[in-house]
Amino acid sequence: MTDLVSLLEVGGPVAALGGGAAYTRARHPALYWSAVGGPISTVRLLSSYGSVMEACGLTVAPSRLRVLAVKATTRREVRPVPPRRGLIRPTTTGLRLRLRLAPGQEPADVAASAERLRHAWGVHAVYVTTVKPGVVELRLVGFDVLRKVRMPRKVDAGLLKVPVALREDAMPFVRDYRTVPHQLTLGATLSGKSMYLRHLVSGLAPQDVALVGIDCKRGVELAPFGSRLSALATDPDEAAELLPVLVKEMEDRYDLIKARQGIAPGTPDEEITSDIWGLPENERPVPVVLFVDEVAELFLVATRKDEERRDEMVTQLIRLAQLGRAAGIYLEVCGQRFGAELGKGATMLRAQLTGRVCHRVNDEASAKMALGDIAPEAVSAVCAIAPELPGLAVAGDTSGGWSRIRTPYLSLGTAADICRQSAHLVPDVPALKPFRPDVPEWQVESPAVAA
Repeated sequence: MTDLVSLLEVGGPVAALGGGAAYTRARHPALYWSAVGGPISTVRLLSSYGSVMEACGLTVAPSRLRVLAVKATTRREVRPVPPRRGLIRPTTTGLRLRLRLAPGQEPADVAASAERLRHAWGVHAVYVTTVKPGVVELRLVGFDVLRKVRMPRKVDAGLLKVPVALREDAMPFVRDYRTVPHQLTLGATLSGKSMYLRHLVSGLAPQDVALVGIDCKRGVELAPFGSRLSALATDPDEAAELLPVLVKEMEDRYDLIKARQGIAPGTPDEEITSDIWGLPENERPVPVVLFVDEVAELFLVATRKDEERRDEMVTQLIRLAQLGRAAGIYLEVCGQRFGAELGKGATMLRAQLTGRVCHRVNDEASAKMALGDIAPEAVSAVCAIAPELPGLAVAGDTSGGWSRIRTPYLSLGTAADICRQSAHLVPDVPALKPFRPDVPEWQVESPAVAA
């Protein structure tokens, strides 16, 4: 009886400790990883590195010199040689280490064994990236970072760069308009598409950029950011007036480039290979980012007159997508579906949109519209997104690469406040002044008030 009481007295704290660890792991995975998971995985990696590499087929036969040296100095068995391992660097989400590949190995060999390494070292996922020829980096992620998104504190941001989401490898997903000038973003209702758009607008608001919006839902998505917008169209009729102005602005910028570089005025725009970033800073026009929400509304027609207007708008959007990058005009096209069934020009416009982000959609055909032509294997990942995970999406580009991302929560009020505090940064673009949205005076704050 005495032994039983003693056992219960000892077991109580142990049970409490185990319960606390389980609670921390479920509710605060980052804290659990730093305190428990990280050290355990580090010990596993250090103690089993050689055997795991051999089991995964990532070892090579030792050199003759190594064989002779081992036989001359010891009686140990000469074992295959694994890739040389660098220092293990712990992070708040996992571990990082670099491997110097043995002769005859390639990064694809390590990437093919990522799932085996994950199980061997007890981590959530393993990602392999090439650092330089012969050197790869293993990024071990200790837990599901997309379940509760926490953006890194330090992100390499800059002009036309917006850290908008977190990737599944715990790296920030940065929307870089200089690298990927135009993008298509698809998602069903309540999939997180609007949250993604809020992050883009609020991230660009403090920058020296002209923001233009086309929101055919009567402006319910973009109107709250009106204090920072240089132009806003809230129905197809207004969009039909705004798009020709943007095309004219693009043509004027090409004339500016040609005049600066001494190119003949009659040279076709398609033959100009430079862009506004080659101009002196004091002559460089401000970049323009055009947000098109619910792009399908621009394609819908009811009468013959609407069809003519639709064809004109689609032609202008295609021109902006084809030629706008060099003029500093970038497109962010959003919608629920986007494919050939929308009408003439839809497929051609989609082909010009390099970046693709697809949130949860209602059918497989919608996922194929977004990613089927650039990363077919990503379609199944989109179809697996659950409704309980708003903001989760698959991002890809024309290079064929793709990854799962998730946007952190950002309330509409917070995004609108950021735009109000940046209202004084609205650039002077004379062509867009007639389309500047009417904003009540109380919504426009001076920098002093905002501070």
